[in-house]
This record gives sequence, C-alpha cells and structure tokens, in this order.
Amino acid sequence: MAINNPYAVYQNNSVNTASPGELTLMLYNGSLKFIHIAKKAIEEKNIELKNTNIQKTQAIVNELMVTLNTDLEVSQNLMSLYDYINRRLTEANIKNDVAILEEVEGLITDFRDTWKQVIQLNRQKQHAGQGGQA
Repeated sequence: MAINNPYAVYQNNSVNTASPGELTLMLYNGSLKFIHIAKKAIEEKNIELKNTNIQKTQAIVNELMVTLNTDLEVSQNLMSLYDYINRRLTEANIKNDVAILEEVEGLITDFRDTWKQVIQLNRQKQHAGQGGQA
C-alpha cells in the first residue's frame, strides 16, 4: 500500500477500525464485486480473470464458514448454504456458467441485505439506549 494514496490509507483504516459486523458486510460486498468481475470475464472469454475472481469469492465464503459459531442453529443453516454456494461456484468455474454465478449473486445479495439490516437495528438499539442517559 502506498502511503501517498489517500484512498488506500482510508481503506486500510476502515478495515482496521470496523466492527465484526461491518467486516462481515465488507466480505459480502467483496464477494459480490468478485462475482461481477467473474461474470464479465466469462462474457469476454477471459478464463484466467474468471478463475481468479471465482477463487477470491470462494476464499471469502470459506472465511465466512470458519467464523460461524456452530453452536447456534442459524449458523448450522448458514454453513449448509455457504457449502452449497461454494459447490455452485466450483461448478460455475468449470462450466463457465454465468447463470450459476447469478444464482450465487442472488443468495449473497440476500445475505448482505439481511446483514445490513441487522447492523442498522443494532445501531438503533445502541443509540436508543444511550439517549436516556443524558
């Protein structure tokens, strides 16, 4: 990272100061970005770029799987869905299939949107709790 690049400094600081919930949101957004690049690469017949970005998406999904608290039932359900997504990504990579990537994109978008709502609800609860202390 170049210190003279203000965007790089901002990006590094935002990751270092993000809450676990915000980091998860960043992972979802990153995976959506990589899927978008992979879809475009398939359309342009750029196999190397497609492969690289599908693998980046799989690395993010693997990270999401590793961080799940498997004691919770909802986490066990998520684990199954993440496993399904990973298998579909492998299939999309082998078959150069944009439709499969669009299916995965839809699932991850749903996760991301739900996660964003959870973060917003938690912020509202925190602010409501602090409001009565003045």
